[in-house]
Amino acid sequence: MNRILAVVAVAIGVAGYFWYSSAPSNPLDNPQATALLGAASAQEAGADIDTSSVIEMSIGNPDAPVTVIEYASYICPHCGRFHEGPFKQLKADYIDTGLINFVYREVYFDRFGLWASAIARCAGPEKFFGITDLLYAGQSTWTRAGGGDPSAIVDELRKIGRLAGLGNDAIEACLQDGDNLRTLVAWYQENAAEDGITSTPSFVIDGRTYNNMSYEEMRGLIDDASS
Repeated sequence: MNRILAVVAVAIGVAGYFWYSSAPSNPLDNPQATALLGAASAQEAGADIDTSSVIEMSIGNPDAPVTVIEYASYICPHCGRFHEGPFKQLKADYIDTGLINFVYREVYFDRFGLWASAIARCAGPEKFFGITDLLYAGQSTWTRAGGGDPSAIVDELRKIGRLAGLGNDAIEACLQDGDNLRTLVAWYQENAAEDGITSTPSFVIDGRTYNNMSYEEMRGLIDDASS
């Protein structure tokens, strides 16, 4: 998924407008429209949004000599394939063994990825990576629910939240927290601009940004950075 940041911001704004103007029969219609329309202007007024409250989601060894940051979107098929394959190897070889600190940063191409992020973060860091696994494992199902119907997609995301042990009230609170959603988009834009992210998945390894790659390439970069 190659998309420049300006296009991403516009797409989020258009998605927010469509959600509002189509007014589906769903309790999330107006709150989500407000959040996404606010997100669209975040690029112009990003300095007005304090992103310090956003939790950096990481696993592995925080004191490891090498940090690997992944930028990914829950709706991105390439990201799904990475998490279903190479990520499992990376986790076994480097994360679980404490050789690296792994950080996951969400990229928002549209409202669906933003809602998925809200579900993933809903229970805090303890369940974030477990819910992320569920989102990627079911990506082909929830992203296509109802032929792309927003109400059907958000219902599938609710199911994933419940599967992860979240209660209905908690799920609705996370999905309807417009201030948090605006903050997440501003946080994403800040990080992506700083690291030069233009596609997903992208990786920052030892401070340098790379596009999607094979596991062998990634392993070589990590080993070089560790030596």
